[in-house]
Amino acid sequence: MWGLVVFIYTELFYRPLLNGLFLITDYVPGESLGFAVIILTILIRLVIFPLNHKMIKTQRAMKQIDPEIKKIQSEKKNREEQAKALMELYRAHGVNPFAGVLALFIQLPLLLALFYVFRGDLSAQAQYAYSFINLPGQINTVFLGFFALTEPNIIMAAMAGLSQFFQAKLAIPPAQKNKGAISPDGKPDFSTIMQKQMMFLFPVLIFIFSIQMPAAVALYWTTMNLFAIVHEAAVRRRATETMVGNVSPSS
Repeated sequence: MWGLVVFIYTELFYRPLLNGLFLITDYVPGESLGFAVIILTILIRLVIFPLNHKMIKTQRAMKQIDPEIKKIQSEKKNREEQAKALMELYRAHGVNPFAGVLALFIQLPLLLALFYVFRGDLSAQAQYAYSFINLPGQINTVFLGFFALTEPNIIMAAMAGLSQFFQAKLAIPPAQKNKGAISPDGKPDFSTIMQKQMMFLFPVLIFIFSIQMPAAVALYWTTMNLFAIVHEAAVRRRATETMVGNVSPSS
């Protein structure tokens, strides 16, 4: 049974990503692994873009109705009544609270597969190449002339951590950034406390993880975060323009 799981995972995630990296590296100038990682990351993000876009919109919608959610939780003591009222609230606002689960489900195996691709010597993984793929002659593993992507690098790890911080910071709506850790009813707002703690803790964990991995992993993470920052900023700008457009001028 386990052998079947490994086979399916290898054929669905690991081999396609590895061969995609081989293919891109063969075409980029100088057979640069760094530029190939960036291009591959962007292509992956474009493939799962619809899922991520829906997840971001759901998260923003959930933040907007957060006061109503807290009101229901404080007024209705019975869990069954809470669940029923929350589902009615979600339905009224067209929100699916489970929309982000599929995006997360897809990204986790992708991240794991990329980890295995980057942590090993690419030439030693040639046995997993498809027959129609031309293997690069000499892969350039030094990015921008400074960073050896097959070895850990503290600068690349720091870039991964910093980009994760700014991505997490941008994901918090402005209204939530400005409010404290006390909710309107005088009780601690644990969701706000937790989100702000994770905004600082997660980048540190990413840095610690990246500094122990080949720099290619940190480059992938940084590129992914930069893509997410641009995406989040575009969604926020679109939401702001829509909000302004819906406000009628005062007579």
